[in-house]
Amino acid sequence: MDTQDEERPLIHPLPTQDECSEFTCDGTVDINNQRAPKRSTGNWRACFFILGAEFTECVAVYAITKNLVSYLTGVLHESNVDAATTVSTWIGTSFFTPLIGAFLADTFWGRYWTVVVFLSVYAIGMLTLTASAFLPLLMGSSYNRGIHRAATYLGLSLTALGNGGIKPCVPALGADQFDATDPVERVKKGSFFNWFYFSVNIGSLLSATVIVWVQDNIGWGVGFAIPAVLMVSGLPLFVAGHKVYRYQRVGGSPLTRVSQVVVAAVRNYRLELPEDCSALHEVPGNCKIQHTSQFRFFDKATIVVAPSSNEKAPTANSPWRLCTVSQVEELKMLLRMFPVWASMVLFFAATAQMSSTFIEQGAAMDNHVGPFTVPPASLATFDVVAVMVCVPIYDTVLVPLARRGTGKERGLSQLQRLGVGLGLSVAGMAYAALVEGRRLSLARSTQPSASMSIMWQAPAFAVLGAGEVFTAIGILEFFYDQSPDGMKSLGTALAQLAIAAGNYLNSAMIAAVAAVTTRNGEPGWIPDDLNNGHLDYFFWLMALLGVVNLLYFLHCSIRYGGNKNNTCS
Repeated sequence: MDTQDEERPLIHPLPTQDECSEFTCDGTVDINNQRAPKRSTGNWRACFFILGAEFTECVAVYAITKNLVSYLTGVLHESNVDAATTVSTWIGTSFFTPLIGAFLADTFWGRYWTVVVFLSVYAIGMLTLTASAFLPLLMGSSYNRGIHRAATYLGLSLTALGNGGIKPCVPALGADQFDATDPVERVKKGSFFNWFYFSVNIGSLLSATVIVWVQDNIGWGVGFAIPAVLMVSGLPLFVAGHKVYRYQRVGGSPLTRVSQVVVAAVRNYRLELPEDCSALHEVPGNCKIQHTSQFRFFDKATIVVAPSSNEKAPTANSPWRLCTVSQVEELKMLLRMFPVWASMVLFFAATAQMSSTFIEQGAAMDNHVGPFTVPPASLATFDVVAVMVCVPIYDTVLVPLARRGTGKERGLSQLQRLGVGLGLSVAGMAYAALVEGRRLSLARSTQPSASMSIMWQAPAFAVLGAGEVFTAIGILEFFYDQSPDGMKSLGTALAQLAIAAGNYLNSAMIAAVAAVTTRNGEPGWIPDDLNNGHLDYFFWLMALLGVVNLLYFLHCSIRYGGNKNNTCS
């Protein structure tokens, strides 16, 4: 089969109105691979199982994220630097593996089976992490910290891998339960995303309060066992809904199409581009995106090469050697968004402090608030509350006000929304630096009882939480809207990849700062005893880099002209 045959779209007769009232018309099928009947599949009856599984996963992931740095420093006796880099690396990996899950779902397994497989891996990881927390008790006098550390990192690795199949597939599978061609169900689809985001935040809130309190006051084994039991119960809950789910048939992976363009362009790098772009390869009747002159190197993937005498035509016209103009333009659209993507990385490096250095800072502060003892990780509650409060304020107050001033339907453009979030991240880091400077001043004073209340951290969490409403949600919207029509899932995965890159960057920065500032026997900026260091300098460094990044983003946003899926004339 040649390339044209592979890429020529199949034409099916349009379903009648009567058929669309009885069956879905968006291509979804039921468990028997037949057109999904509307009355017995999909809708909220299916989303109950999906949202339940998502809630259990969120409790588990945030039970690890919120307090992992305390476990590493207090139980495994790692240094502040090592613990902070480990947490950021684990979070980064958890947001990198969705690329693997999305590829497997789109290419081989479908969303349902991908979730089943990765939920199973996640449950095994949680059980392993729980078992590792009980090792000191089980091993007794034969306790070995090396075995304890190995078991902990095995559990963390499995949970990071399990996360990869859940993040890209669960929200997409939930959206599949509503027929996009049905006006009534299309409205319900919007409500699903609201409830999906709500379940995520409820899981985060439960972990930041109840689970963190259990970990700090009852024990880490019980603190990990509770979310582990929820994860194990979430798997049969999700599987129980398999008969009422609607399924999208497995199609080609957009990641494969992007890779084909890169490989074909490299293979043809010696060839000269024709002056007339109409000579470039395009399947007749399949032209969707107009040719652009930017990133012309990749146009070489569309140069038609006549096969040699000893080469068969199908090999010469392999999709790994010859691509269409529309396929190349899809890659170009992703490349145009890359500068905006790059400017988001430092934002997520700043928010990564809430799971690493902020917890270490809180451990050095007075955590007594009236009659209560507040665990440092529970301050993340202010981040969650800020998100849950700011989302409705943004939709019901800010957008209408901004719409009056800008005349835009969204009120703020997508790039304006991202810029506001970047500015808030700078403010949050500057505030954290001021708080740390004041804490150090009190800790080094001549008054032994002088200490700073942990509640001074609350505004930093709240400001960064407000920044997430603008930037963390905004980047998902930006990549979904600006990605090519056939690459929406890949665009969403790339937005999550920015979170991974931000956490990896945070790990690298902490390690670099530690290496530079501990020369000549100095304690460094982030020693185990923060009273001997200068964590405030690190926060000021993050704030300064944030200002530079904001200026870079403004430059990119001015130059960005937007992606338009222009139909060829």
